[in-house]
This record gives sequence, C-alpha cells and structure tokens, in this order.
Amino acid sequence: MKYLVIILIILVAIEHFYFMYLEMFLWTKPKGIKAFGLKSKDFAEETKVLAANQGLYNGFLAVGLIFSILIKSKIVCIFFLSCIVIAGIYGAFSTQKIKLFYIQSVPAIITLLSIIFYNFIF
Repeated sequence: MKYLVIILIILVAIEHFYFMYLEMFLWTKPKGIKAFGLKSKDFAEETKVLAANQGLYNGFLAVGLIFSILIKSKIVCIFFLSCIVIAGIYGAFSTQKIKLFYIQSVPAIITLLSIIFYNFIF
C-alpha cells in the first residue's frame, strides 16, 4: 500500500507540473487557449503574465509534494494536498466550471484520503 500512496502523490505532482507547463508556456498557444476555454488569442495575450504567475504556483505545489516524499513527511504532504484541494474548490466556484474541481481537487482528495485511511507513514 505504501507504494500505491507514493504513486498517487507523484501523479498529483505530475498533474501540477503539467498545469505549470500549460500556464507558463502554452497559455497563448492553441492548446492552452483550448485547455482553459479562453475567449480569444487577444485575451490570452492580455492575461499571459497572470497565467505564468499562476503556473509558477502550480509548480510550487508539485515541488512541495515531491519534497514531502524526499523528506518522508506526512504532514508536509497533507499540507500541499490540502492546498491543492482548496485551490480546486475555489477555482471551480470562482469560474463556475465544475470540471476544474474534478480535474484538480478530486485526484488530491483521493490521495489525501488514501494517506489518512491507510494511516500512511513514509
């Protein structure tokens, strides 16, 4: 079970590295525009600095999860997963896009529950 939980943590981290990549480097490209349902290329250009900042934060979340594995800290892992859950809930609520909750929060919730349910200790 220990390895399954570690794999779940890594998958959530990879997901957030991907969000970082989309927001920092593909925001104004067709893939980024489509992924985030942006209004237009012009809108993407106007908001690319904000998106890059948002992407950087997603990168920090991913690094935090990897760091929690490296230092074998359940508390640090729970902290970063909780941040991800809250960010997904807020993002879904503020944008009125429930899909955001399912993409961002649900994987983190599943991982968080697996840590708590299995009393996972590195």
